Amino acid sequence: MIPDRTRELLEAAVQTGGLSGAALGVVNAAGERSTLTLGHAQLQPRQIPLEQDGLFDLASLTKPLFTARQVLRAAEQGRLDLDDTVAAHLPELGWMQDTPLKSRTLRELLTHTAGLPAWAPLYTWGEAATIRARLMQEPWAMQPPGEVVYSDLGYMLLGRVLEQLRGHALRDFALDDGLTFAPDPAHSVATEICAWRGRLLRGETHDENAAAQGGVAGHAGLFGTLGGVLAQAELLLRGGWLSAAAQAEATRIQTPGRTLAFVAAQPGWSGGSLASPAAFGHTGFTGTGVWVDPARGLGWTLLTNRVHPTRHGRLDIQGLRRAVGNTLLAAQ
Repeated sequence: MIPDRTRELLEAAVQTGGLSGAALGVVNAAGERSTLTLGHAQLQPRQIPLEQDGLFDLASLTKPLFTARQVLRAAEQGRLDLDDTVAAHLPELGWMQDTPLKSRTLRELLTHTAGLPAWAPLYTWGEAATIRARLMQEPWAMQPPGEVVYSDLGYMLLGRVLEQLRGHALRDFALDDGLTFAPDPAHSVATEICAWRGRLLRGETHDENAAAQGGVAGHAGLFGTLGGVLAQAELLLRGGWLSAAAQAEATRIQTPGRTLAFVAAQPGWSGGSLASPAAFGHTGFTGTGVWVDPARGLGWTLLTNRVHPTRHGRLDIQGLRRAVGNTLLAAQ
């Protein structure tokens, strides 16, 4: 199921393209799987081969594979409604402030249309408790709702909603096999030699804002194996990721270019230009991604540590993702 051309592209990226390692998994509508693992889990300060059960820092794949899914599960159970306001679940938000954020909805946070800024350097604010408190009280410069502004901040707030709803920290949520918030460094894939922390990161959350909050937040902190992420792709392709109603809502286009949990197929997207209009997927900053095309009967994940040893490498990760997607789809 993995075409020779796809293998050639990944081998070239690992051997001469500046990519340390890559793991590709493909699944079809019949549940047939094929995988490929190439390169190294770590190059510096010593070389460690990439094993098929290596744990990748999934970065922003945390958003769809954990946070959005958990919000939808809560909707299935009648614990919340997607059109609830944020303040209905976080009454301490913007305490004694008149902020429009209070009236924005969970659906708007999920689809990045709440008007929040994209990012802020929360990791420079102080210790974890201070960051968590300030996140709730920061007078964010809000834009009118509706326009898509991809925002880590919105998913951090969704993480807080989940904690409030369930009464425990995100790291204590049950996860599917092959996904974890507590990776074993010895079995993890290295990411960056971090300038802020002054060390190589292996089995430690790469995202600074999630790391500063204890390693797990609504936008980042999830780790996964190739098999674990491919299982998510299969559930999305064949059903069972959520109830039929919730899964349909999660993958339905809600606003231009976005479903409730994923990025929809569109010109220039990461899944390749041969994907059908029904396709959707998501990527992570560390070099990870998962895509599903129900019309073509195909799901796939490409996991890399493209930020090792530095995020400033020469690899065109988006170009590689598109090329992989196109070669897989063309072979169907």
